[in-house]
Amino acid sequence: MKKLPSRTCMGCNTQKLKKELIRIVKNKEGKLSIDRTGKMPGRGAYICDNQECLKKAINSKRLEKCFETQIDESIYKELENTINKECNID
Repeated sequence: MKKLPSRTCMGCNTQKLKKELIRIVKNKEGKLSIDRTGKMPGRGAYICDNQECLKKAINSKRLEKCFETQIDESIYKELENTINKECNID
C-alpha cells in the first residue's frame, strides 16, 4: 500500500493529506505565490481551506517565520480569495 503524503497546517497545526491543503511557495527569487498543484519549485508551507486557519496563521505570523520574510498583504488577500472560492464550490 502506497503511503499518502501529509503536511502540517500553519494555522491549526494539524496534519492532513497534502492534497487537502493550500500550498504557499517561496521561489529562489524570494517571490511568494499560491500553488494549488503542489509542484512549483521552492520552499513551501501549507494551510487548510478555511478562514479560521488563515486568521490563526496571520495573527501568529507563522508564515512570516517560516519564510523568514515580511509577507505582503496581497498574498493574504489572495489566500482569502482562494479559500472563499473553495468554500463556494462545495
